[in-house]
Amino acid sequence: MRAVTVLRMRSGDGQGAPSLAAADPRPPSHAGGSSCRGRHTADMNIFLDDPEFAEIILRAEQAIECGVFPERISQGSSGSYFAKDPKGKIIGVFKPKSEEPYGHLNPKWTKYFHKVCCPCCFGRGCLVPNQGYLSEAGAYLVDDKLGLGVVPKTKVVWLVSETFNYSAIDRAKSRGKKYALEKVPKVAKKFNRIGLPPKVGSFQLFVEGYKEADYWLRKFETDPLPENTRKEFQSQFERLVVLDYVIRNTDRGNDNWLVRYEKRHDGLDLSDKDSQWTVTKESTIKIAAIDNGLAFPFKHPDEWRAYPFHWAWLSQAKVPFSQETRDLVLPRISDMNFVQDLCEDLYELFKTDKGFDKATFENQMSVMRGQILNLTQALKDEKSPIQLVQMPRVIVERSSTGGQGRIVQLSNAFTQTFHSRKPFFSSW
Repeated sequence: MRAVTVLRMRSGDGQGAPSLAAADPRPPSHAGGSSCRGRHTADMNIFLDDPEFAEIILRAEQAIECGVFPERISQGSSGSYFAKDPKGKIIGVFKPKSEEPYGHLNPKWTKYFHKVCCPCCFGRGCLVPNQGYLSEAGAYLVDDKLGLGVVPKTKVVWLVSETFNYSAIDRAKSRGKKYALEKVPKVAKKFNRIGLPPKVGSFQLFVEGYKEADYWLRKFETDPLPENTRKEFQSQFERLVVLDYVIRNTDRGNDNWLVRYEKRHDGLDLSDKDSQWTVTKESTIKIAAIDNGLAFPFKHPDEWRAYPFHWAWLSQAKVPFSQETRDLVLPRISDMNFVQDLCEDLYELFKTDKGFDKATFENQMSVMRGQILNLTQALKDEKSPIQLVQMPRVIVERSSTGGQGRIVQLSNAFTQTFHSRKPFFSSW
């Protein structure tokens, strides 16, 4: 399979949306050696238009060559790993495709038993199985395209590490090839690869100084934010709402979005080790939307569970969208050519998966276009996030006679329908 793994910035795009350029994902013919050069996947991770991200991936590859391996994260329902630099500092989170909840190498046994013993309640029937890594990268693409700035940079990369979950056959093959390399170097040089096979997955930059939103929301109940900081938090919250609604995130609890709060101090004893605050000249607050692997459904949830947005129960969701948010988002999403451009960027990303199905992808985009249509109307009507999620669910499908290019006319290009079927549990 030839997959596209290189994200590039298109010149001339005012929004700076990532697009994809082709790269040969095949590993180099020989990846042996003990130097810290990160040669196992260096030929597969080429980001010509993002040298900063390329440097971070190179450091992760070098760390693996030096024996500083990614560390599996104990939380979650799939295999995900803290990637480190050669000094052992965490620099990113890598989520391999093969170790997702639907992946055949998912190391979490609880999910395996869940799948075997209760298959009717396993997974989400509205999502494409085993494409969480594309959802992670797609969420960043949407975030960047809309200028929201709440998703840490996330792209598709290839990595190989002994700490990843491999089958016994793969490990046996790797040991056999390494033994052949030592004993019969001339024969071993004919091998296409020495070592374990690289894994494709999403790589999200690690954010420091953040805590789970649930922690800070409880703090703010007893220690309210200053007015200016409260407005900034509301603005950040609204950007999270826009992101989740557009991509129809089915897994947004208060444990998978993060908050960093740096509070200004006046005359406090800074020697207090129990202080939870960071001293700065001005109080600042920032949100990071992580764990976006369960988004982009091909239909609205209509079976057992509704997968609601848990932020809809927060007090911030009752406040109408601010003028700042409307000015940022409305000019973009109200332009159908912008929406079409976004869909085509996502197509370039999603089609790299070997299980890609164009008809299913078009259904995913139909749901997203419906979400964008609702969001556009809600922003124009100055509604609140809670009012937004209460709007009727819409699907905007491309008509058979609609235009296929980037210049789109709304009339006769799309058809709008309402999704009336509801799941059995409406609040779960």
